[in-house]
Amino acid sequence: MSHIYIVSPSSAVRDKPAFRRGVARLKALGHAVELDPAARTHHQRFAGDDETRLAALARAAASGADVVLISRGGYGLTRLLERLPYKAIARSIAQGCRWVGLSDFTALQLALLAKTGATTWAGPAVGEDFGAEVEADGSPDMIMEACFDDLLEGHGEGAGWRLPAADLQAQPALADWMTPEATLWGGNLSVLCSLVGTPYLPAVQGGILFVEDVGEHPYRVERMFTQLLHAGVLGQQKAIVLGAFSGYKLVPGYDRGFGMPAVVSWLRSQLKVPVLTGLPFGHVPTKVLLPVGQTVRLVVQGRDAMLLWAHGHDHDQED
Repeated sequence: MSHIYIVSPSSAVRDKPAFRRGVARLKALGHAVELDPAARTHHQRFAGDDETRLAALARAAASGADVVLISRGGYGLTRLLERLPYKAIARSIAQGCRWVGLSDFTALQLALLAKTGATTWAGPAVGEDFGAEVEADGSPDMIMEACFDDLLEGHGEGAGWRLPAADLQAQPALADWMTPEATLWGGNLSVLCSLVGTPYLPAVQGGILFVEDVGEHPYRVERMFTQLLHAGVLGQQKAIVLGAFSGYKLVPGYDRGFGMPAVVSWLRSQLKVPVLTGLPFGHVPTKVLLPVGQTVRLVVQGRDAMLLWAHGHDHDQED
């Protein structure tokens, strides 16, 4: 049994039934679930004003929990970056707490990595994932739950997926390929781009950058990649790995074939480093958990891609 502390650092919980289902599911799995006192607070569109959410993060860091898990993403963490309790969060991680989330949580993850070198986990949220009714019996996605269990039990040592055939057709050298050890980093593309030019974007060179997004038309995705390209971020990596880009609609008769495959093709034409797709991560039910800031290897054998990491190799953290 693990002690899970649930915090709302960004937008207010809107789907309350899903949130309740998520909490109930975690309890049914045998975990001790503790809700932060402000987890269901609502101020404007946020889960409390800035001071309330900062205090909630400080309580999470001091909770002694095995896992700090976000209720949902949304927006709000970039407002807090100057005042986040970085040292307290990094200290809790050094003591064994895993901080898990996605979407707007990317801002905290990357800022924490830039400021302290601490490793967090890109993974599920309470409402969106544990509260989702995906399987035939109304339970959440089994792969997501299995990956979360591996994290809690200390068994997770990597994540694998099947590459689309188009990846190898466009990049034949990938069929038998491996990177040297590299820092895995990234998250939500929109949030990552919002950190360019700030002290909260990690200066990772020779890393493996993974990104995903939701509700962004491919032309906006391409525009964000262009920003990262011009800022020199993409060309400094060993590989770019694309997760799910979901929740957008093409315009019939107007886009005329300009979709995500066209964006990926253009991106590959601009870079000398490999661009892999199909990573099961993002605003989709099936998602793996990924250690943001940890040293990994990216291995491709045929169409099988694997991100591999070992325990005990997190970056050093400040006291």
